[in-house]
Amino acid sequence: MFIIAGLGNPTKEYEGTRHNVGFDVIDRLSEKYNIDVDTKKHRALIGKGMIAGRKVILVKPQTYMNLSGESIRSLVDYYKIDPEEELLVIYDDISLGTGQLRIRAKGSAGGHNGIKNIIAHLGSQVFPRIKIGVGEKPRGYDLADYVLGHFSKAEREQMEEGYGCALRAVEMIVSGETAEAMNEFNRKKREE
Repeated sequence: MFIIAGLGNPTKEYEGTRHNVGFDVIDRLSEKYNIDVDTKKHRALIGKGMIAGRKVILVKPQTYMNLSGESIRSLVDYYKIDPEEELLVIYDDISLGTGQLRIRAKGSAGGHNGIKNIIAHLGSQVFPRIKIGVGEKPRGYDLADYVLGHFSKAEREQMEEGYGCALRAVEMIVSGETAEAMNEFNRKKREE
């Protein structure tokens, strides 16, 4: 069993924002693998299905970003999974170029409040994650305003490419190929 959690904020006003790219990846996985993510459990919307021959639970925590750990911890405990091997968290990263991926098997929160909360609730920072770049915050911008803002048309095109890479990375990680996914996607730098 693999729990794949995409981070974001519930409600219409946050749809399509930079902070919701985790939800966007879950939506694309849901569509590709015919997994309905509509069951309300563990303070999340969840859906069960198969990816790469493994049972998965797709998760969109409904706690709002900064409390994502409450939902994730509840799921980890209920399904008795090992977060180091069977949890994958997908979220936005402002230190990466738009649509660029960075895959890690563990690490600090790097200033991301959703990840900070998950680490606090799990008592560990050892769990795989896919960070998806949403571009660096322009100077003078408020961070919250930036991550809760929407992509431009050009950025949306870059994000679609990034989402495609994220789906492939999810498939590889679920198949036990985390190192291979890191090799393939961490080194790719977009040519400007």
